[in-house]
Amino acid sequence: MFDQSRPGLQTPALPGGPRDGLCTDCGVSRLGDGKACGRACQFIAPDYPTLERAVHGRTARPDTDEAFFGVTHTMLRARLAPAAPGAQWTGITTTLAASLLEHGLVDAVMTVVPDPADRWKPLPALITDRADMAQARGMRMGWAPTLALLEPARAAGYRRLAMIGIPCQTYALRALETDLGLEALYVIGTPCSDNTTTENFHTFLNLLDKAPETISYLEFRADFKVELRFDDGRKPRFIPFLQLPISQLPPDFFPMTCKTCVDYTNRLADITVGYMGGDGDQWVIARNSRGAQLLSLLQDRLQTAPLTDSGKRIAAVKGFMENTARAAGGMPLRRMPNWLRPLVSILQTRLGPKGLEFARARVEMKAVETVLHLRRAHPARMKNMIPAHIWRLVARYGLTPTPDETRPPRG
Repeated sequence: MFDQSRPGLQTPALPGGPRDGLCTDCGVSRLGDGKACGRACQFIAPDYPTLERAVHGRTARPDTDEAFFGVTHTMLRARLAPAAPGAQWTGITTTLAASLLEHGLVDAVMTVVPDPADRWKPLPALITDRADMAQARGMRMGWAPTLALLEPARAAGYRRLAMIGIPCQTYALRALETDLGLEALYVIGTPCSDNTTTENFHTFLNLLDKAPETISYLEFRADFKVELRFDDGRKPRFIPFLQLPISQLPPDFFPMTCKTCVDYTNRLADITVGYMGGDGDQWVIARNSRGAQLLSLLQDRLQTAPLTDSGKRIAAVKGFMENTARAAGGMPLRRMPNWLRPLVSILQTRLGPKGLEFARARVEMKAVETVLHLRRAHPARMKNMIPAHIWRLVARYGLTPTPDETRPPRG
């Protein structure tokens, strides 16, 4: 069942596949328990307050930035020094996992590595040797049934696990955690906004560059630009968000799951590592004592800087809401004239939200998107799929639930 061609790097052949409906193929549907999806899926009836209390010991405080970002123990703007070679940013995420293995705190890490046939395609892997964590560096795009690794991990006798995962994977793992019989579990989360199939991602790359096969790095940056790097010797390119060929993508480029995701910041991870609030560095949120323990493993290698918080997000979120409402209603998006795009990009960079305000804007945009797309595509699901913290975020933009769109509070 394992590819043992490299010691410590195990890539099981995972049976099964995603079931019908709103599914990101997190891997639960591939497990032997046929009822696990009903208990664990974020897209059925998520219960964040109950899981927050179980994982963090309390729920997020709605009158603080926790309303946007989730339960917070420590929040940092940081970078790893020296940066890990081949990392998407500086390598904090994979170095945290490698440190868990080095200190003997876990037996294996569930993560993804690049498929040998396609560097952009994620391949789930169990890693037991810290040196092999280097293979998990960098961005992948596509479905990754990482949680299907739980069964081969159990078969191998691993009882202390870590996972590097996106929010829908984290939610499912937390919902199943008490049934797994693990001695230890660490979850290193990354924020997630939108995913797509690897095939769709190649379509996007084809629109970005005349030689898409040479693109080795792609990152959506906090300065409203996409950075491209190449392995053919060319200098990096920086493309303003407003000049991306979004209008040329098919309407179903992003699946409904990503358009209706209620957790951008990976609220149930022990530690979240991303870029949104980092203003050029990485943005790190340790959420509980395990997250603080993880941070302590890198204390001699982390360079920190004060968090930034500037600009105003309201206009940006309202503009996003208008465009999303048009798209959700089947109307064409208004295309900005090409001559105006460079000017608006400059104004966006200089006057737009930065640091934590940028992060708040992106979280609110995802919340708005969730409500609008569910109202169009799955109105009957709204009362179960949309948690209270999402309704609180969109209220300032005039989006309030009807009686049919909410469920009574849980006891």
